[in-house]
Amino acid sequence: MELKPARILALETSCDETACAIIENGRALLSSVVASQMEIHARYGGVYPEVASRQHVLSVTPVVEQALAQAHLTLKDIDALAVTQGPGLAGSLVVGMNMAKGLALGSGLPLLGVNHLEGHLYSAWVYESGELVPPAPQFPLMALLVSGGHTELNLMTDHLTYQRLGSTLDDAAGEAFDKVARLLELGYPGGPAIQKSAEEGDPNRFHFPRAWLEGTWDFSFSGLKTAVLYEIRELQKKTHTLPVPDLAASFQKAVVDVLFKKTINAAREFGAKEILVAGGVSANRMLRQTFRAQTEFPVHIPPLSLCTDNAAMIASAGYHRYALGHVSQMDMDVMPTWPLP
Repeated sequence: MELKPARILALETSCDETACAIIENGRALLSSVVASQMEIHARYGGVYPEVASRQHVLSVTPVVEQALAQAHLTLKDIDALAVTQGPGLAGSLVVGMNMAKGLALGSGLPLLGVNHLEGHLYSAWVYESGELVPPAPQFPLMALLVSGGHTELNLMTDHLTYQRLGSTLDDAAGEAFDKVARLLELGYPGGPAIQKSAEEGDPNRFHFPRAWLEGTWDFSFSGLKTAVLYEIRELQKKTHTLPVPDLAASFQKAVVDVLFKKTINAAREFGAKEILVAGGVSANRMLRQTFRAQTEFPVHIPPLSLCTDNAAMIASAGYHRYALGHVSQMDMDVMPTWPLP
């Protein structure tokens, strides 16, 4: 189906990143600005919600101005606005939502609310304007969404059409990375810290459990996290120096094994043409290499800059909603449902 051309300006403030981006026709990224709060929250070992929302208030206007300047555009050149509607931290979401509503009221532009999870999926469609255009993902598509708060498999049969096959029953993969990094005293955020330590470790030294949950497409990482804790306690009885790189590498391998094998099996079962991997954990080097090493399915993984929270993904998803005639009401709330209808 031919989609109409449009430029979308989007805001993303679901957690601790204040971001604004402009995308043309759902794929070509004209500008992307992200104001990170990572250093601020590192001292707390995680995101402090009240601090995050206050930082969004300080950053949101400059971020929008910078995104427009980068693209050499004004609001008069924009066709519609998009904003993260949730899920996320309520205080953070409200800042982005109020800014987007203000821009919509002042400019008369239509406004679209975008589910944050949907945004992550659409990050795989985005490319830098001026670069060689990569092939777009083809439907039916098996989409693994793997982030700090969510781990799930969705079958996409068309744009904005999802069938959720399974999700995490407890900890999400990213959450497990953060918790194990804390156990190993590697710092925050846990994903990059585990990956860096694992590079010097033996992934086969410790045989941590894999929760396959046979007969379902669900995930569970709580037991793996607990197994690491018990292994640490046993080692501490015998030695004063923990083999942190080996523990990190073995834990990482256990997570990647489950994510990879369940996704491949689901793609076979449901006749998917291609595989999409998105979300913060899709930045993990071992996960990316594992999916790209197989040759059965073409795999789409966003560039590292689009794996973590950003507004480009919200703009891409917003474009497809706009092109298909969706428009949000100005009284929309910040907590949508998922999967979306």
